[in-house]
Amino acid sequence: MITKVNHCRICRSKNLTPFLDLGPMPLPNGFLQASQINQPEPTYPLTVGICSDCNLVQLVNVVDPEVMFRNYAYIPSTSQTRLDNFRHIVTQALKFFPPPKNALAIDIGSNDGSLLLEFRNQGLNTLGVDPAENLAKIAQLKGINTLNTYFTTKLARKIKRHQGPATYITATNVVAHINDLGDFFSAIRTLLHPQGIFICEFPYLVDLLQKKLFDTIYQEHLSYFAVQPLLHIIAKNKLKIINIRRTPIDGGALRLTLSQAESSRPEDSNYLKKLIQLEQKLKLHKLAPYRRLSREVNKLRRHIRQTLAKLKTSGKSIAGYGAAARGNILINYSGIGKYLDFIVDSTPYKQGLYTPGSHIHIFSEAEILKRQPDYVLILAWNFAEEIIKKQNQYRRRGGKFIIPVPDVKII
Repeated sequence: MITKVNHCRICRSKNLTPFLDLGPMPLPNGFLQASQINQPEPTYPLTVGICSDCNLVQLVNVVDPEVMFRNYAYIPSTSQTRLDNFRHIVTQALKFFPPPKNALAIDIGSNDGSLLLEFRNQGLNTLGVDPAENLAKIAQLKGINTLNTYFTTKLARKIKRHQGPATYITATNVVAHINDLGDFFSAIRTLLHPQGIFICEFPYLVDLLQKKLFDTIYQEHLSYFAVQPLLHIIAKNKLKIINIRRTPIDGGALRLTLSQAESSRPEDSNYLKKLIQLEQKLKLHKLAPYRRLSREVNKLRRHIRQTLAKLKTSGKSIAGYGAAARGNILINYSGIGKYLDFIVDSTPYKQGLYTPGSHIHIFSEAEILKRQPDYVLILAWNFAEEIIKKQNQYRRRGGKFIIPVPDVKII
C-alpha cells in the first residue's frame, strides 16, 4: 500500500533529507459516501525531503498508484481556465511543428480527453493513455481512443509498433506523479518521432517556495521540480529542451518542450540559463530555503485557522469552494473542517460525497446562491479569478471571498 523511499528517483542517491512533515493524511481524492464517514479511514505519512546530491525535492513515501489513480475524481472540462491552457499548449505544439500527414498526438494522463479534443479539432489522429477506468470511459464516449493503463517503455514500444511514432506527446500535471522517472523519459524517447516534440507541464518548485504552496504537496505529487535536477535525466535519455517557460497555471508551473537530442531543433539556452541563475540565486541546492518554507507554512496554517475561527465566533457562515486535492490538504493540515458549513464543486462526480478526513458534504455550485453564506473560502485558489467571476451574483448580494494562499486575503 505504501513504500518507504530509500533512494532519489533521479540520481539513485540514498542521501535524502526530510524537511517538511504535513503529518498523516487521507488521500486528497479519497472522497467518501455517506455510509463510509463513520468507518475507519486510511491515512498515509506526507513528508517531503531533498536529495543532497541532485537536489530533487520529493516525497519520502510512495502510495500504491492503483489506490490513487484507478478511479479518479478530477476532470479538467469543468474549468475554463484549464481548457484555455490546453488550447494554448496545442497551439504551441502546432507552431513548433506543423503537422505532417497522418500526424499522431498522444496525451499521457489524458483524463477525460479534453486536451486531445483540441488536437482532434485540428484534424490529427489522437490517442490517450490514462490508468483511471472511469475517466478512460468518459474519453471513449467523446470518441477519444484511450488506453486504460500506465505509460511505460513497454507500452511505448507497443504503440510505436502498431501506430507508428508520435508527432506530439503531451503530459500536463503528470510528470510529478511518476515514480520511475528513468523509465518514463525512456518511454518518451522510444515513442517520439525523430522531429517530434514532447510538451510537459508541472508545478515549479520556485513558485512553491516563494508562495508557500503547501497545499500542492500531496501523495500523488511525488516530485517537486526545479530545472537543474531535470537536466540530468533529460540528457541521459537523449532528449533536449527546445523551449522552456514559466506559466501562471496552478499558482506557477514550468512548461517544457523537448525533442530528440539528434533533431534539428535548436535548444532554448538563453531562457534556460536565466532559470538556472534564478535557482542558484535562491540557493535551491541548500537546505536553508526548505527549512524556511517549513516555518512559513506553519505560520500560514495558524493564520488560516485563526481567521476562520474568528469569523465563526462572530456568527458568520462559511462555505468552501472547490473540493480539489489541494483544498483537502489545506483543510486537513490547517484543521479548519469544523469551520466550514458545506463545500461546493463543479465536478458532478464529487457532488453528494464527503471530503476525505474532514467529512464535509459536497454540493453543486448552485448551493452558494441557495444558502448565501457570509464567506466563501476558495479552496481551489488556483482558479480564484474564474470562480469570483462566475459567482458575481453572490458577491453582489454581499458575499465575500477568502483566498487562503499564499497569504490570507478577504475580497
